[in-house]
Amino acid sequence: MIRGAIERLRRSLAARLAVTLVAQLVVVSIVFLGGFVALYRSSLQSERTQAAEKVGILLQVSLENAMLKRDIDGLREIVDRLGALDDIVSVMILDPLGEVRFASQKERLGTRFDLPAGGLCPECRTHDGRVAAGAAFLRDGEREVLRSVKPVANRAPCGQCHGPVEAHPINGILVVDHAAEALQRNAAASAALLAGSGGVVLLSLVLATWWMLRRGVTGPVARLAAVSRALERGDLGARVGATAQDEIGELGRSLDRMADRLATTVSDVQEREDFLQAVLDAVPDGIRVIDEDYRIIRANRAYCAQVGLSPRDVVGRRCHALSHGRADPCVPTLTTCPLVELTEPGASIKFTDRHRSGDDSDIAVEVAAAALTLADRDGVRRVVVEAVRDLEAMAQVSHEQKLSEIDHLATGVAHEIRNPLASIGLGLRAALGDIDRGDKEEAKTALRLIEPAIERCLAITSSLLKLSAPSGSRLELVVVEDVIRDVASLLAFEAESSGVVADLDLEPGLRVIGSDSELRMVIINLAQNALHAMPSGGVLRIVACREGAEVVVEVGDTGVGILPEDLDRIFLPFWSRRADGVRGTGLGLAICRSIVRRVGGALTVVSEIGRGSRFTLRLPDADHT
Repeated sequence: MIRGAIERLRRSLAARLAVTLVAQLVVVSIVFLGGFVALYRSSLQSERTQAAEKVGILLQVSLENAMLKRDIDGLREIVDRLGALDDIVSVMILDPLGEVRFASQKERLGTRFDLPAGGLCPECRTHDGRVAAGAAFLRDGEREVLRSVKPVANRAPCGQCHGPVEAHPINGILVVDHAAEALQRNAAASAALLAGSGGVVLLSLVLATWWMLRRGVTGPVARLAAVSRALERGDLGARVGATAQDEIGELGRSLDRMADRLATTVSDVQEREDFLQAVLDAVPDGIRVIDEDYRIIRANRAYCAQVGLSPRDVVGRRCHALSHGRADPCVPTLTTCPLVELTEPGASIKFTDRHRSGDDSDIAVEVAAAALTLADRDGVRRVVVEAVRDLEAMAQVSHEQKLSEIDHLATGVAHEIRNPLASIGLGLRAALGDIDRGDKEEAKTALRLIEPAIERCLAITSSLLKLSAPSGSRLELVVVEDVIRDVASLLAFEAESSGVVADLDLEPGLRVIGSDSELRMVIINLAQNALHAMPSGGVLRIVACREGAEVVVEVGDTGVGILPEDLDRIFLPFWSRRADGVRGTGLGLAICRSIVRRVGGALTVVSEIGRGSRFTLRLPDADHT
């Protein structure tokens, strides 16, 4: 308990100030009281000495008169009466040699005091040992007395008995012992009164000083300490709210300003952390950051979905435990480990592997890893950033996209072929009827009518075959007009269903060198994107012309347009934002640009919100000389 109190006293500024103040005041009060008592006692002694001096003068006059008259009995009576007073302990008359000749206490008669040694009064003598007038407190037996000593000077009238004045300067010594108890009681009473008054003053001073310190020092300091502890715990809303204009008030305001800056800094850091995490979460591939201890220090939403865990359960786990289900790091000779392979900052590596998924099955992944260094409060450390792409999911998405595109094409093709087939059916039935009736000429006429319908069906199927032909490295002359008209024919039903009118302005004879199937894929992707941008109908305009050494194909729409900040991202792989709300793979435009660049061309876009977009395809003119 005592140790705890001492510890609290050591930690509490208010308690230390109070104890220090009380101790100092007590010491000062004791010193002051001691000095006052000594001064008061000295004053009493001086006052009593002066009174004794006056009594001694009166007694001296009486004694001199009695001695001049040789009235020894009268002198003895004066000594006895004076010694009988209440505050007088004894009265003695000594001869010059220190022998008691008269005394109120008869047992002292004939006794001798060693005057040179200070036996009468140590303080009542001169430097040569002679007796001098004075007074002092001393102990006479068991009692403390104030002894007053008065030498009686020799005078000429006394010379007949005491001899000449030159030889005998004093006739005797008058000694009066006053009772010291009264003096002590007075001194004690005065000291007690003074101590009580001093205690009241001391208590008032301590309380007033404590209140002032509490209000102006310890209270504000305690508030500063409380706010500092709150900030240390992470409560960034804690504030001192100081209003005083002194140094402590300025310190409180400084602490509040520092807390404001700290809260702003923490908010900025949190916003950057949230932005970084949002960017990582926007990446469709799984992203994880691994430190040198094989611990995952950051992961995005896609990676958490791959392993079937929440971000809280992923961060801090070992990379090999999640990806390979191993308790120890992977063996570098059996498995590619980026932490082992990438020893230099900036180095990168790409490889395929098999990772564990959330349902404990293995999935094929492509891992792109890069090494970099991070500087934080723990120092500079090397980390590896891995982008984990689920190849099976990509294949599934690509397959679904192809199925979706095939569905649109199949619908259009079915519509385009249905009418010619219906005409063919009607012509065949009419020809068969004519043959049954024996009218061969009418039958021939009916058969001739179905010939264009058959050619229409053949043209459509030929277009499909060309579109689905494999894209090889073999280049050929491609007629641009034929490609665009075939694509327009395939998309005619989809355009009509969307309320879109197709407007073709094609310069004849335009030829480029490339892959027929790939060029058809580029035109159909651009045309389909235009249809998607006009969910409420509009105009699809395709223009093909020659400009210098280039063949220029423009695919424009009157749709919703593309946001300016998205123009630089539409050609990125896996970026998709269709106006009709359907989520695509984000690969179409990336593939188109890759095809165009492979044959030395370029693909650009301009767009205006609410007015539509225009994609421009520039290819080298095969007929330019």
